[in-house]
Amino acid sequence: MLLDLLSGKHIPPSHALDLIRSKNFLLLMDSALEGHFSNDEGTELVRLASRCLQSEARERPNAKSLVISLMSLQKEAEVPSYVLLGIQHETAPSTKPLSLTPLGEACSRLDLTAIHEILEGMGYKDDEGIANELSFQMWTSQMQETLNSKKHGDTAFRAKDFSTAIDCYTQFIDGGTMVSPTVYARRCLSYLMNDMPQEALGDAMQAQVVSPDWPTALYLQAACLFSLGMENDARETLKDGTNLEAKKNKN
Repeated sequence: MLLDLLSGKHIPPSHALDLIRSKNFLLLMDSALEGHFSNDEGTELVRLASRCLQSEARERPNAKSLVISLMSLQKEAEVPSYVLLGIQHETAPSTKPLSLTPLGEACSRLDLTAIHEILEGMGYKDDEGIANELSFQMWTSQMQETLNSKKHGDTAFRAKDFSTAIDCYTQFIDGGTMVSPTVYARRCLSYLMNDMPQEALGDAMQAQVVSPDWPTALYLQAACLFSLGMENDARETLKDGTNLEAKKNKN
């Protein structure tokens, strides 16, 4: 590797020693390195390279002595390599911080108490426009039971009795007579409160299936992913939710 750095090209080890023996190091050296070190320093580098190529292990330097020798030759340790080589360096564009809504901020911090307060305050206004076509028989025989299970779930959710909320919302969902993204969102948070992030993620994703343009579903998915330790995915999902909300607000 030393020889490759010095010459600027790859030289097979079998030929390297012959080249070192037969040529002055200035002929071996990459022209781009001219003027960057003295004849003595160049000779020392070639000597180190030739010692590393010896067939007998006892004749080769160990890693520690090699590092010490190279450190004595090092110059401008604080200067980046692209400056030494004259290569234009492009800095990575700075990432603009997300402008998060209160719910997005709460999900980014995995502040479950704040998420609960926000969901409670939102009520069911985001369920408007969700199609729930029911037959007359469903209205007469099943609707009351379905509405009761949701009502009991809401009472438990408000009281922070999240285990009961899970049971009641599950009855509502399993009843199959109505579809509510808000119920999925509330059961999602209830699962998180009960340390069940995988189940919570399933509900957050189901809320998105029911209401694809609902940013809340993405925010909750981000919270679930944070809870599962999947931070990169969580941040991407949080970004998607923020972009979706910005798009909705423009329209």
